[in-house]
Amino acid sequence: MTNEYQIRVVPEVAAQEDRLKSWLADEYGFDVRTIHGVRILKRSIDARQRQIYVNLKVRVYVNEQPHDDEYVRTEYPNVEGRPQVIVVGAGPGGLFAALRLIELGLRPVVLERGKDVHERKKDLANITKTQEVDAESNYCFGEGGAGAYSDGKLYTRSKKRGNTDKILNVFCQHGASTAILADAHPHIGTDRLPKVIEAMRNTIINSGGEVHFQTKMTQLILDADKVVGCVADKEYRGPVILATGHSARDVYRYLAEAKVEIEAKGIAVGVRLEHPSHLIDQIQYHSKQGRGKYLPAAEYSMVTQVDGRGVYSFCMCPGGFVIPAATDKEQIVVNGMSPASRGTAWSNSGMVVEVRPEDLDGGSGIADSGDHPQLKVMRFQEELERLCWQQGNMRQTAPAQRMADFVNGKLSYDLPKSSYAPGLISSPLHFWMPKMISKRLQEGFKVFGRQAHGFLTNEAVLIAVETRTSSPVRIVRDRESLQHIRIQGLFPCGEGAGYAGGIVSAGVDGERCAEMAALYISGKKSI
Repeated sequence: MTNEYQIRVVPEVAAQEDRLKSWLADEYGFDVRTIHGVRILKRSIDARQRQIYVNLKVRVYVNEQPHDDEYVRTEYPNVEGRPQVIVVGAGPGGLFAALRLIELGLRPVVLERGKDVHERKKDLANITKTQEVDAESNYCFGEGGAGAYSDGKLYTRSKKRGNTDKILNVFCQHGASTAILADAHPHIGTDRLPKVIEAMRNTIINSGGEVHFQTKMTQLILDADKVVGCVADKEYRGPVILATGHSARDVYRYLAEAKVEIEAKGIAVGVRLEHPSHLIDQIQYHSKQGRGKYLPAAEYSMVTQVDGRGVYSFCMCPGGFVIPAATDKEQIVVNGMSPASRGTAWSNSGMVVEVRPEDLDGGSGIADSGDHPQLKVMRFQEELERLCWQQGNMRQTAPAQRMADFVNGKLSYDLPKSSYAPGLISSPLHFWMPKMISKRLQEGFKVFGRQAHGFLTNEAVLIAVETRTSSPVRIVRDRESLQHIRIQGLFPCGEGAGYAGGIVSAGVDGERCAEMAALYISGKKSI
């Protein structure tokens, strides 16, 4: 007999299978000896009250052994000799596009400007050792994209865009823990995700596809109003799925010069806010003892409105690190990541302010004298990152300020210990950051301090500057076909095209673009 139940238990019961079996036996009148397995289908933590509970959906196997697979497998046929589609970028959008193309009987050719996921790791380490950034191999460029070494969080609100469960199951098929199928905020971990990505690459190659590293697309091949391929180290022929990620500024400039229709898109800009993880645990779990033995590092989500713009937390990394995420020289950009254990001494999140294109028409405090108005948000990013680099002594040493000092407009004469490996330098962020950002952050932090007692503290540090929250450009595409609105055979995809906001939503968009490319090749109206 197999039954499913929605239950609510204390953390120590949820964390121990024997305790959970005993609880289920008592609650539902089973002989505990007859329970041969309990599979957790969904899991979330309710920390709204002092007594913390874990909400579980469980499948209980009574007098029978678990017989169903923990995840749904996808079959990938051999596609050698099949029509090919060029996939530019090996981030989540590109990888999931390639895998879906194989499912549909098409041959993906993946072009990635950066290195494979293991070689890339050496260049990331060099950022701290040498204070230099490799413009083609960094935290944004390379196999796996920006998510590979910046956390691997899989939570998304984009349920309407496609099958998010499919994305999670594909990750499990390639080596991710099946816990991601149950957790309300699933997370693979930066230390484990590279092996999963490598397995996905091997599936593409073993199915007859191609993956090329250090192969940067420089232009599209156009035949009238139709894309028939692209140029990298050589010409590659076929429809193009353009999944370059949100930091491929050279691609945006090329598209603008080539008169491919793009438009400026709003982003969010701010800082990385880092607290001691034990402090966040104490606040969120309402206990001086913090998380205790059976709870994970605590998460938070903060949001408010200040002067008509959203101020909110972004990409919260409990038990994580702050990392240098610049993609070129003379930039400082920060991001966050967590290992699978989420066991470091720090917790961080982006704390950002909504910026709309119209906010930059003379009111940002940063001049914009460039051509192509559709790139003005991108240029605002660039100038702010360059300004931050100048404040950081023209190294990857990041400008920083204690949280309460920032709110009170005071210079921090010393800084707390931080996870940011290249080092921090005390700087008056409240003074040099654009006022439309700093003033709203100050007011937002006051609100968050009232909502969570102890959150607004000088134990926390602001690390500048967080700018790569999403693409500053949208590549305009048709809503139905997902092709570029004026050019056939070009499928702008994922975060870099302005249609996704994270690993899972980029993966979903990659699958949709693959399906539309298949329809384009076949001339059919449906798959």
